[in-house]
Amino acid sequence: MGNHKLRLSIAVGNYDRIRPMVDGDVQIDGVDPVFMLQDPEEIFFRAFRHADYDICELSLSSYSVKTAAGTSPYIAIPVFPSRAFRHTSIYVRADRGIEKPEDLKGKRIGVPEYQLTANVWVRLFLEEEYGVKASDVTWVRGGYEDPSRVEKIALKLSGDIKIEDAPEGETISSLLAAGKIDAVIGPRAPSCFDQGHPQVKYLFDDPHKSAADWYARTKLFPIMHTLGIRKTLAEQHPWLPGAVMKAFEQSKALALARLSDTAATKVTLPFVEDQLRAARKLMGFDFWPYGFAQNEHVVDRFLARHHAEGLSSRRLEARELFHPASLESFKI
Repeated sequence: MGNHKLRLSIAVGNYDRIRPMVDGDVQIDGVDPVFMLQDPEEIFFRAFRHADYDICELSLSSYSVKTAAGTSPYIAIPVFPSRAFRHTSIYVRADRGIEKPEDLKGKRIGVPEYQLTANVWVRLFLEEEYGVKASDVTWVRGGYEDPSRVEKIALKLSGDIKIEDAPEGETISSLLAAGKIDAVIGPRAPSCFDQGHPQVKYLFDDPHKSAADWYARTKLFPIMHTLGIRKTLAEQHPWLPGAVMKAFEQSKALALARLSDTAATKVTLPFVEDQLRAARKLMGFDFWPYGFAQNEHVVDRFLARHHAEGLSSRRLEARELFHPASLESFKI
C-alpha cells in the first residue's frame, strides 16, 4: 500500500527552532513535508496574493486584516516562528535634534509598509509610553532598498493619518541617507545604518535595555509571525492542526536544548550562554512560548491596537485567529 502521509508544502524562515523538522529529527505525524526556507517578504507576498503554500508563516498584521475581512485562505495555530522586541527598529538622523521618542512629533518617518507587524508594535509603545501618536508624524512609504515595493494589501486609514509615497525611484534607505526624511521604522536596518552612515543612529541609546525595561512592565514579547494552515486542508484533516502544533513545539524544545549545550557552542556567537541566562531571568524558562493561553494577552493587545489604527475592519478576539482544535494544548 505504501506511504499514505499527506505531502504538504511548508514555507518558513530558516530558524534554529524549525531546523530539527527540516533535518528530519522531528516528524510531523501523518505528514510528508516539503520545506521551503524563504525570507518572510517572499512568503507573505505569495501567501496573501496567491495562497501558494499548504502551511506557512504569516505576518500577524496581514493575517489579522484578512481574518477581520473574512478573506483569509489560512487558519492559524498558536505557533509563533518569529518574535522580536522592536526598540531596535527605530533609526533616526543624528542631526535633527531627535534625542528622545517625543522628539519624533512633527517629523517625517519612512516605512517599507505602514501595516507591517513590527510597525504596529512600535506605534503601540510610542503612543502608550511616550504619547507619540501615528497622527503626529508624516509617514513616507516605499521600498527599503528597492523602489518598487508596494503594500501587500489595501489599507483604509483614518483621515488624520498623513501618508505619502516615496518619490519615484527613491528608496527609504536613500532618503534617510540623504536627510530627506528624519527617521525610519521597520523590521530590518536600512543599509545606510548597516554601512555606518555617520548621521544615522538608533533612537534608543541602549535599545536592548529599553526593551527589557518595557517587557518587565508590560510582559509583552511582541509576536511578528504566526503559522497558517490552508483552511480547506484543516477542514479535510481535523487532526492536522494538532499534529503540526506538536511538531513545532518539539522542534523548538530541541533547538533550545542544543542552544543551552555550550560545552561546544552550536551558535557562531560568543557569550551565547549569558544571553540565554539573561533571557530566562527576565522572561522565565519558556521565554518564547507557543500555545494560546500563554500568548492570549500579547495577541489581544496587538489586535486592540490594530483595530484602533483602522487596519482591521473590526475588533477581533484573540481566539478568532486560531483553529479551535489548537486553543487547548495537551502537555507532553
